[in-house]
Amino acid sequence: MDEMLDEEKNQIFELYNSALKIILTKIEILDKDYKFVNGPNPIEHIKSRVKSIDSLVDKLKRKNIQMNMENIRENIEDVAGIRIICSFENDVYKIAELIKKQEDITFVRERDYIAFPKPNGYRSYHMIIKVPVYLIDRVELVKVEIQIRTDAMDFWASLEHKARYKYNGDVPKHLIKELKICAEEIHELDSRMYLISDIIHLINE
Repeated sequence: MDEMLDEEKNQIFELYNSALKIILTKIEILDKDYKFVNGPNPIEHIKSRVKSIDSLVDKLKRKNIQMNMENIRENIEDVAGIRIICSFENDVYKIAELIKKQEDITFVRERDYIAFPKPNGYRSYHMIIKVPVYLIDRVELVKVEIQIRTDAMDFWASLEHKARYKYNGDVPKHLIKELKICAEEIHELDSRMYLISDIIHLINE
């Protein structure tokens, strides 16, 4: 599992880091253009990361898969990840559509956990895309996972993650219930806040 050379590990990291930089640049361009064309910007902030080699090794070990470049490409879709935090739910879908319209991006699939939340209440919009990375002798299509959610959804996801980490995945039932209630209330709050924003926008016109 650990037979990869340091050079190969560095190559993996740089390949996914390059894909991350490319999509980040695209999103930053959209972000700036939105300000000029449409006024209020739907993007609050952006987070990004490339999984560490140790994390990749652990993930492949759990799947009983040998550690090499090809297996990483085929079996792990979130090596490079971007999280876009928006103001409102409607903004989430606007940004997702703008990303999918980029001609040099290959859209792989989506999971709409906003319209169809997970049983625990988790809400977010997930996309897997492929970005072309131009190297000296070839072009690599590299997968990047994009998560788009509101500030409130992001706060809930962070809290739920802390609970799972604290209890090693075995979160007490009463906390699970409370988190589910909070998720529903956050969804309602997001909708109400959007309505208020829409009213303010109409008045300003």
